[in-house]
Amino acid sequence: MEVLRIRGGRPLSGRLRVQGAKNSVLPLLAAAILGKGVSVIRNCPRLTDVDASVAILEHLGCGVRRDGDAVSIDATAPLALDVPEPLARAMRSSVIFLGPILARLGRAELCYPGGCELGPRPIDLHLSALRTLGAEIWEGPAGLRCAAGALRGGEIALAIPSVGATENAMLCAVAAQGTTTILNAAREPEIAQLQDFLRSMGAQVQGAGSSVITVEGGAALHGGEVTVMGDRIVAATYLCGCAAAGGEVELEGVESRHLSTVTALLAEAGCAVESGEGRVRLRRDPETPLRAVHAVRTAPYPGFPTDAQAPLMAALCTAQGTTLFVENMFSSRYRHIDQLRRMGARIRREGRVAVVTGVERLHGGELEAHDLRGGAALAVAALGAEGESGITGLHHVFRGYADIARDLTTLGADAEISEKK
Repeated sequence: MEVLRIRGGRPLSGRLRVQGAKNSVLPLLAAAILGKGVSVIRNCPRLTDVDASVAILEHLGCGVRRDGDAVSIDATAPLALDVPEPLARAMRSSVIFLGPILARLGRAELCYPGGCELGPRPIDLHLSALRTLGAEIWEGPAGLRCAAGALRGGEIALAIPSVGATENAMLCAVAAQGTTTILNAAREPEIAQLQDFLRSMGAQVQGAGSSVITVEGGAALHGGEVTVMGDRIVAATYLCGCAAAGGEVELEGVESRHLSTVTALLAEAGCAVESGEGRVRLRRDPETPLRAVHAVRTAPYPGFPTDAQAPLMAALCTAQGTTLFVENMFSSRYRHIDQLRRMGARIRREGRVAVVTGVERLHGGELEAHDLRGGAALAVAALGAEGESGITGLHHVFRGYADIARDLTTLGADAEISEKK
């Protein structure tokens, strides 16, 4: 068993180029099957979720080749229509293949997806969107079977701005005859990048980044090209790590405006934040404690991202005063709290609300990650804690962080991954 060992209490210092975004690359990989030809995805991070997506693509019949940070997907050959159980359960995002397989073949079969246990994340919105486009879907104990004699455009009104449902609707609508309008669409920057990739493949899509997306479907698609944006959640994690430990770090290759809700709260907590084109810098005097912020409420973009909630909570465990957290997106996104308490944090929780009262210092400990962002939060806490921490459950962390030990070391931390004794 691998363990991430961090010896804390050491201010950070350094510059790092942020990896490609997990939440962008996964729908891009799925979209590659829409075009008969070769697509190239650059700045593709080496993540276990990417490996799972590649395994699905290869099962479907695509040729996949990695050359450095570029992945080429050849979707010229006839494709299979199913994603079997072992591949579907490897990650929650496997459901994103449903729309493009249906668009390409007119049929699709998918076992129910897996991923982190963050509470109920129903795929009803995905299925409703596909049904609006003319798909018939049978839901059985083992999974889903979908068929569409002829996909047709329609008006899809999402009950909530679900990122995954917006992406699946876009990916299927490109093959539907006529116009599709997606109302209450998710506005995340990853949606805009998916639109750019689809356009490079010959699709007519507009409006991504707003709450209304329009797709003119039915065009024959070909291979496309895209460079994956920097991962704003990885960047938020490392900024929170510097806030916890003190010091000064500069992150490159990430759009600072995508981080504005995170950096605004870090500035409120007493950090100095400077932003420029494609970069963000954070500085915190190790001798000056952080200050609590009034409240942190997660919300769909452009609100505060649920994925950054746990790392920010970890940083604010030693802030002077009390901070209120309200998790509005996932009911089980507080699984890191018990681990932070083991380090000396004072956190009270009632349902979706957590109250963090700052302590002078956390202490290191033997910890276990129970989900992706919770694992990142433990690393943030360990950076500012006294003594050594060992974090297991790294299979969760590897889903979204390509090489967290190397990144932290680049930023001046004392961190390494070793075999647990």
